[in-house]
Formats: sequence, C-alpha cells, structure tokens
Amino acid sequence: MYETILTERRGSIGVITLNRPELHNAFNEVLVAELNAVFDAAEKDESLHALVLTGNGKSFCAGADTKWMRGMAKASQLENREDSLQLARLMRRLNFIDIPTIAMVNGAAYGGGIGLIACCDIAIATEDAKFALSEVKLGLVPAVISPYVVDAIGLRQARRLFTTGEVFDAAYAVRIGLLHETVPADALYDTVVETVKRLEKAGPMARRASKRLALRVAGRNEREQAKLDAENAELIARIRVSDEGQEGLTAFLDKRKPNWIKDEA
Repeated sequence: MYETILTERRGSIGVITLNRPELHNAFNEVLVAELNAVFDAAEKDESLHALVLTGNGKSFCAGADTKWMRGMAKASQLENREDSLQLARLMRRLNFIDIPTIAMVNGAAYGGGIGLIACCDIAIATEDAKFALSEVKLGLVPAVISPYVVDAIGLRQARRLFTTGEVFDAAYAVRIGLLHETVPADALYDTVVETVKRLEKAGPMARRASKRLALRVAGRNEREQAKLDAENAELIARIRVSDEGQEGLTAFLDKRKPNWIKDEA
C-alpha cells in the first residue's frame, strides 16, 4: 500500500497511477520516494511486459505541489540540491528501466509531469491534454528533466519551450515528439492495451535488449546521466535560493505577479 500512488497488475501489465487528484497529482517528496520504490521492484519482475504510468482524476501530473514549493523556497542551497537529486534519481530510474514503459496521459502535464512523459518509451494522451514547461515563469529552470525532454522533442523545440514557458496542446506535443499519438479520452486505455499487445509479439529478452540498444546507440547510460544529474541539481539549487528564484516562488505562492513583470502604462 502506498500513500500517493496506486499499483495494479493487469495480466502482464503493471499499472502505476499517480493518486493525488485533489492536487492534480503534483509531486511531493513522498510521491517521488514511492515511485522510486515501485520502479526498483518492477525491474526485478521478469513477467512484466510493460509498465503503464497514468494519473487519477483530470490531470496527469502538475509538477511540484504548492507545499513542496514552499519548502523549497525556505530551504538552503544544500537542501535544495538533495531534494533535486531525489527527483533526478526518479527520472533516471524511469528512463533506464529495462521494462518498456508507456505514459497514459489522461490530462494536463506541467513541469516534472512532462519529464515523466519524456522518460517513457511510448506516450499516448487524450486529445484535450495541455502541457507547459512553465518553470521560467517562476524564475526557475527545468534542470532535472531537461536531458529527457531535449531527447524527446529536440534542441530547437526545447530552446523555445524552456524559455517561453508557454502552454501547448496535444496536437503540438505530437508534432514535436513529446507524444506518439492522441486519442479521445474514452479510447485511451484501449489504445494502450493494443500497444502492449504489439509489444508482446516481441521476444521478452529481445524487447528489453532493444530498449537498452537504442539508449546505448544514442550515447545514453546511467553512469554519465548521474554525473549530469548532479550538475543539474546544483544548478537548480543555486537558482532556487537566488533573489530571482526566491521572488518567483514567493510570487507564485502569494498569487501575484513577480517583480520582473511590469504593468503596462
């Protein structure tokens, strides 16, 4: 039993549901720890043909929750670094796990929620889902998730979306490579099941080896990723405790505009 997630075995499919619907399935330290634990356990289960990650309620994942962000604003640079490293381990674990993974995106995804999608091998969403890498609007950067998002959407698109923080729709997400396809909401689960059936036509060992192959050919490995994660954790920790980061977080929590947005005359 978990506090922030639901786990279910449906035949050869493991379904992991983010279960904080009242907070749009936003991250906190418990959710991060519980997902890490589930991924560690799933890695050992050779009978699993796929892991499906989804959200309970109207949203997939809204990034960091308000309480967690309030803690970030008050924490030291060292505490922020350690906090970021835990989230980095989660993303790294999901990205490199041998089991094929499917993001079943049932609604909006922001910030770290996009990171989860980018770390999955296959991403299928409802047609009305919305997305944003909105960290810059808080005076922050999407440091921890950046390697996976850049891999998914490419450098050119990342340079735009990292710096504008704009909201984009599911059709745009397909065009840039964040999603593989979109379907009506009532067809989402059946589409994922059909995708798993295609996976099951592959040899179990070959399926896992092929995933590792793609990562290796692209020059991705966990050891080098861990080094980059440490650098990115240091970056986001430094920015969070900076004057701009503090102003951005405080303005968000106080539901006001940050001081770098000037009212038009």
